[in-house]
Amino acid sequence: MRLMGLSLLLALCSGEALAQACVVHSTAERLDVKVCQQNRNIPEKLFADGFCQPNLPGQKVEVQYVDQCPTGAFGVCSNAQVANMPYRQDIHYFGVATDAAYLKPFCEGQSQGNWLKP
Repeated sequence: MRLMGLSLLLALCSGEALAQACVVHSTAERLDVKVCQQNRNIPEKLFADGFCQPNLPGQKVEVQYVDQCPTGAFGVCSNAQVANMPYRQDIHYFGVATDAAYLKPFCEGQSQGNWLKP
């Protein structure tokens, strides 16, 4: 038990976020979007209460908290910067692979991330 506490303390002191991710699935009449956000350095409570709780009027939103994003994404925006904040996250995109045509430029430009095809 003491060793486990020590490793947790080392992880916190190193500045690395603990494994934390959320799968956000939103649906509407002709919309079905599923993304997973993997936290890199966002404060844990802010990530859970803010980033994983999108305000999408007119859409049904389901959020599932996981330790890490599942496999099967058609693209990942790695190390994406949150607009006007010093925070970073990895965004995994699921669903329609042709959406990469506009997601990749947004990732590399606006979010200053790296687009990866898993």
